[in-house]
Amino acid sequence: MPPLPPVTKAFLLICVGVFCFFQLFPGLEPWFELWPLQSGAFLPWQLLSYAFLHGSFTHLLFNMLGLWMFGSELERVWGPRRYLHILIASTLSAALVQLAFTWVIGARSPTVGASGAIFGLLLSFGMLFPNRIIVPLIPPIPMKAKYFVAIFGGLELILGFNSASGVAHFAHLGGMLGAWLLIRHWRSSRRR
Repeated sequence: MPPLPPVTKAFLLICVGVFCFFQLFPGLEPWFELWPLQSGAFLPWQLLSYAFLHGSFTHLLFNMLGLWMFGSELERVWGPRRYLHILIASTLSAALVQLAFTWVIGARSPTVGASGAIFGLLLSFGMLFPNRIIVPLIPPIPMKAKYFVAIFGGLELILGFNSASGVAHFAHLGGMLGAWLLIRHWRSSRRR
């Protein structure tokens, strides 16, 4: 197994470190969660800081697994600078879509987690390596990356409209949207 590239490693270590820190000092967490605009607790830095927080060990574990699976390969192909751009674009677009969604439904609960960024990496992986065979954990069926991305995107859309689970499905879709827009921009810039 090749070593983790630097940005992926740093993001992983920061997320784990922040999770451990806020286990010791939970009273500080609300300052960094992404609060809806109408909650009165929204602060500008939350557009990025929420991605380093996680609601549970399982939440952290699955996000870091996705970061390792998809992010490592993307960073090796793109290099650290472009890879960091896709992480930031996915994180910001996930936050903006989530803020819009919470505004529309009148929610007042905060959002945490790197899932939007991870879904951006998932979409990026599917765009760069559409025919690469991957075996997801659930279901453990080998499939091409492009089908895996389409299935997960479709599920997020369906669950976003039909679920009251507390999972930020539209943030996940927002992360995918941000990655898609940035990759399209990169590709159109090369054609000129």
